[in-house]
Amino acid sequence: MTTVDERRTASAVPAVATRRSPAAAVLAVLWAGAAAVALLWWSDTGSVVGAAGWLTGAGRIAGLLCGYSCAVLVGLMARVPLLEVRVGSDRVARWHAMAGRYTVCLLVAHIALILTGYAAQDHASIVHETLNVVLDYPDMLKATAGTVILFAVGITSMRAARRRTSYEFWYYVHLLTYAAVFLAFFHQLTLGNDFNGKPVATAFWYALYLGVAALVLWFRVLAPVRLNLRHRLRVESVRQEAPGVYSVVVRGRRIDELGARAGQFFRWRFFGGDGMGWTSTPYSLSAPPRGDLLRITVKALGDHSAAVSLLRPGTRVWAEGPYGSLTADRATGHRSLLIAAGVGVTPLRALFETLPGEVTLLYRARTAEDLALGGELEAIARWRGARVLYALNGPQGERPALTADALRATVPGLAGHDVYICGPHGFAQELYGALRAAGVPDRRIHHESFEL
Repeated sequence: MTTVDERRTASAVPAVATRRSPAAAVLAVLWAGAAAVALLWWSDTGSVVGAAGWLTGAGRIAGLLCGYSCAVLVGLMARVPLLEVRVGSDRVARWHAMAGRYTVCLLVAHIALILTGYAAQDHASIVHETLNVVLDYPDMLKATAGTVILFAVGITSMRAARRRTSYEFWYYVHLLTYAAVFLAFFHQLTLGNDFNGKPVATAFWYALYLGVAALVLWFRVLAPVRLNLRHRLRVESVRQEAPGVYSVVVRGRRIDELGARAGQFFRWRFFGGDGMGWTSTPYSLSAPPRGDLLRITVKALGDHSAAVSLLRPGTRVWAEGPYGSLTADRATGHRSLLIAAGVGVTPLRALFETLPGEVTLLYRARTAEDLALGGELEAIARWRGARVLYALNGPQGERPALTADALRATVPGLAGHDVYICGPHGFAQELYGALRAAGVPDRRIHHESFEL
C-alpha cells in the first residue's frame, strides 16, 4: 500500500453530534401490526373441525398476514425520509427484500392451504377447485393476475436473477408491485370472513392500505415534483475521471435548501435522447454541495450509467432525495477510517472532505489508472492533514490482502476508529469480517449496500 501525505494537523471540519437510529422502534411497530392481524384472525375464529377446517383456517391466517405484508412491502418502497435518512436506505432495502420473501412464502401457503381445504370440503380435485375459485368467485380473476405479477417480481428479485438482468429491467418489473397489490386488494374484503359484516376490521384494513397509498403519493410523486419545480436542475458539465468513470456537475436554484449532506445520494433521471429519463437510478454525491452545484461520479456498469458520458450541458435533470445515512451522524468518536473500492470512493470522497476529527482513507483499486478522483483526495489530505492509502494490485495482478493484521499494522489504534465502507457487496462482507477480527466493534462499522 502506498501512503500519500502523512501530516496530522488540526482538522478544519466542525464536530457533528450523533443521532440514534429509530430502526428498532420501526421494527417494533411493524411486528406489532402483524400481531394485530393475527389477533384479528383469532378473535373471529371459533372451533376448528376436521382436516378441511384446519387447512382453510391456516389458509385464512396466511392470507391475512400476506395482505398485511403487501402493505408493508409497498410502504417500505415509499421512500419516507424517516426511513431513508434516519434508518438508512440500505437497511430499508434489506427490510423490503425480507418483506418480499415473507410475502411470496405467505402467498404460496395461502393458495395451497385454501385450495386444498376447499377441495377437501367439496370432495373435488385440486385442479377442479382451482378453476372453480378463479373463474367463479368474485374478484378472483383480478387477484390471480396480481398473484402472477407478485411471483414475477419475486423471481426477478432473486440474487441469481438480478445478476443476469439489467438494473433497468429489474426496475420496471419491480414497479409492477403496485399493480399487483391493487389487483389483489379487493378479493380480501369480498371473500375474507374476517371482514364480512365487521366494520371495525374493514375500517382498519382500509386505513392500512390508504395510509400506505398516501405515503407513496406524497413521497414518490408530489415531493419529487415539488423539488424539481423548485430547484430546476440541469447538467452543467461532464468530465472523465478514470477509464469508464465520469463526473457530472448539476446546477440548480437554492441547492442549499435541499439539505443534502456528504455521504448521501439522490435518484437521478436525465431527460435526453438516450432513454435515461425512464429509469430512476441512485448515484452518490462525490463532493459536498457547493453554492448551486451538485456533483455525482458514475462508472459505466449498465445502460443508464454507460449513457452518462453522453450527457450534454443544459440537459434537464430530475432528482429525488437526498437519501442515505452514511453521514457524519454515524460517527461515535473523533477518529475515522474510510475504505473504498472502485467507484465506491464517491460518497467517501465527500466524507473525506467534511468528516470531523482525524481521518484516514484507504482506496482499493486494480491499477493507478483506475483511481478516480485521486488528485482531489491528495489535495484534501494536504489541506486537512489527513492520510490517503492506496491498495493496488501487484505487477502480476496479485491483490493486496486486507486482513485483520494488515489493517491493524496500517492504521494504529484501529479498534478505536469509526470505519465507513463503500464498495461491492463481496468486498464489503470480506472487509467486515477482517475489521471484526481486528477488534473493531460492530457499532463502529458503517456501510450502505443495495445489492440484495
